[in-house]
Amino acid sequence: MNDSSPSDVAAITPANIRIFDTTLRDGEQSPGFTMNAEQKILFAHTLSDLGVDIIEAGFPNSSPADFNAVRTIAREVRGSSIAALARCHPADIEACASALQQAASPCIHTFISTSPLHRQHKLGMSREQVIEHVIMGVSLARKHVDNVEFSAEDASRTEREFLVEVFNAAVEAGARTLNVPDTVGYGTPEEMRALFEYLRANVKGAENVVFSTHCHNDLGLAVANSLAAIEGGARQVECTINGIGERAGNAALEELVMALKVRSGWYNATTRIQTPRLLSASRLLSRITGIQVQRNKAIVGANAFAHESGIHQHGMLKNRDTYEIMHPQDVGWEESQLVLGRHSGRAAVADRLRKLGYVLDDAELDRLIAEAKSLTQTQHAISDRDLQRLVEGEQFGPGWRISALSLTDYGKRTRAHVDLSDPDNRHVIHSAEGDGPVAALFATLAQATGVEFVLESYEVHSMGVGADARGEANLSVRIDDEPMVGQGTSRDVLEASAIAWLDIANRVLRGRTAMPRVAASA
Repeated sequence: MNDSSPSDVAAITPANIRIFDTTLRDGEQSPGFTMNAEQKILFAHTLSDLGVDIIEAGFPNSSPADFNAVRTIAREVRGSSIAALARCHPADIEACASALQQAASPCIHTFISTSPLHRQHKLGMSREQVIEHVIMGVSLARKHVDNVEFSAEDASRTEREFLVEVFNAAVEAGARTLNVPDTVGYGTPEEMRALFEYLRANVKGAENVVFSTHCHNDLGLAVANSLAAIEGGARQVECTINGIGERAGNAALEELVMALKVRSGWYNATTRIQTPRLLSASRLLSRITGIQVQRNKAIVGANAFAHESGIHQHGMLKNRDTYEIMHPQDVGWEESQLVLGRHSGRAAVADRLRKLGYVLDDAELDRLIAEAKSLTQTQHAISDRDLQRLVEGEQFGPGWRISALSLTDYGKRTRAHVDLSDPDNRHVIHSAEGDGPVAALFATLAQATGVEFVLESYEVHSMGVGADARGEANLSVRIDDEPMVGQGTSRDVLEASAIAWLDIANRVLRGRTAMPRVAASA
């Protein structure tokens, strides 16, 4: 792999890239991610601790709630500049100025659309009218704060020569940062790099302002386009934790920052981000919004540092660099995970056993691997406790299983009725109520088996199409602050959910010294 820097940056001091986080504005306004004021304030403190340079706290003139949240963040949060968004409208700018009064380092971020499509269909303005609004908006903002950022919305689809005119007007009016948004995620890396090079060469006073990039992910190119903008001379990147934002989202902060860190030899750029805090920030956002990142999400997904393939596990045991390009601790994970499942190989099982204090001969190891593979037919992964019991010769019974289930709605409440087979093949019948079918089902299973855990995420999706389609349920839970996952499939999504729940419960019960037996109840 060639990791050398481009010739034009190889000899210079690493560039400092400012991180402008818009999770609380662009991210929060997207469907499903709305936060209340208390949550926004909590997350603003998290972003400041993370090392974010600028926190865009909200759009004060959009609602009283947003105004109050921005005002509180401006008053309480230190260590980062606090920005607020405004259209090039006097009322928007005055609202920003009022909300930011107590900020230690305030920034007003004002914008207007510039592309021909937006000028005609959104604004109904001529080029001259757009420039008039730019001058008015930036000038008014500068009367209130020294740090004004101007954004040309839909810049990537704006005529280059007009974009230069717009930015010239903004600089002359007092803007200190010029943002070049790829508002609809239309650009490509080559185009973004060339656009920034062109603007830096043609905007008057370019050497006295910071060029910023704000990329959306409609084509899955937001991080790639942001990196290309840096190559073209951008020194600020606007991004969000977990890549949340309008439509397909924004450039993911964690991915952008780690790309700069891991490929520092190429980009020759640094940030202030405290990368070991990335995972905790991601998880906090997921808890606040109730929306989990996908398991294979780069940097912060559950599988980002997990290996189940026997070939990969063998390589990891020889040298971790064979399959990992960064240390998990660099982003907040405790360690890499060699997940023992149906795809695991001999080397990974033997290594795990050695760490548990067991040294087996070839025949014993072959027996244990065969039994472990058999166990994966009924559960998603094999725990250390499972291995210990297999070594000790314990035979694993079938665990708790679903025989039948039904649900009855009572207005706002639902009652679940389940018929389970316990580990001794006895029937246990139980029922309980909850706020909805899933809550009722999980409450019933908890009471029947005696297993309690904190549910962190619950996902259901379809596998296959037509008459052969099946539902798959995935649960992520925490038990005594330890994460566990469960999986279940069935033609009925609620039965799949119950199987996923029992997948976890059976492993919990097997880890106890004795499997509790619960008497049947109605």
